[in-house]
Amino acid sequence: MYVRYQSRGVPCVRPKNNNMEEFIYTDIVRDYECDIQGIVNNANYQHYLEHARHQYLHSKNISFSDLHNRGIDFVVAKVDISYKFPLRPDDEYECTVCLEKQYVKYVFFQNIYRKSDHKMCVRAKITCVALVGGQLVLKVPELDNLI
Repeated sequence: MYVRYQSRGVPCVRPKNNNMEEFIYTDIVRDYECDIQGIVNNANYQHYLEHARHQYLHSKNISFSDLHNRGIDFVVAKVDISYKFPLRPDDEYECTVCLEKQYVKYVFFQNIYRKSDHKMCVRAKITCVALVGGQLVLKVPELDNLI
């Protein structure tokens, strides 16, 4: 598994800012992530998306545990996923991540592609917010500096 940045000139989903940096995380499907039909179980795509977001933030030296220890909790508020094509065991895939700030929301536009033919498997929009002491905050400097 590896991580890289790439600009394909195509935004991850349809963010407002087409000049957004695209982060790409690559991994492989494990047998136990698949259901009896031999395809990745729908819930596992959320794991793939979340892991790619974490890897993106780690690449920017941002840690959820460090934020939490400082009293900042970065939480998912909404998940919108469209399943386009199934992944199967041993498929290598790329998960893209683009981040956009929309007022108090941090919106991650993400796609998952099968690496062998770049077939789109998932298109997702993950909306997150930051809480301090359970209260919504407008800014988290570490995250705002990414945008």
